[in-house]
Amino acid sequence: MATVTIKREDCTSCTTCWSTCPEIFEEDPVDGMSCIKEAFRMSGDPGKGEVPDEHYNCVQEAASTCPVEIIDVEE
Repeated sequence: MATVTIKREDCTSCTTCWSTCPEIFEEDPVDGMSCIKEAFRMSGDPGKGEVPDEHYNCVQEAASTCPVEIIDVEE
């Protein structure tokens, strides 16, 4: 499992993460910013989650292509 953190306050809603890795990321319908899908959230936090190994590459690609570099992935 990897831990993923999004610095949501710095999100520009560019769509890159949820386009690159829609299995894990989505647009928050309330504020339009990136968030982690509810199934993967830690303690209900839309900006922090645990991601199964099978999605690691997808999450890593989303983090590396984020233009404002707000996604952190830790193994």
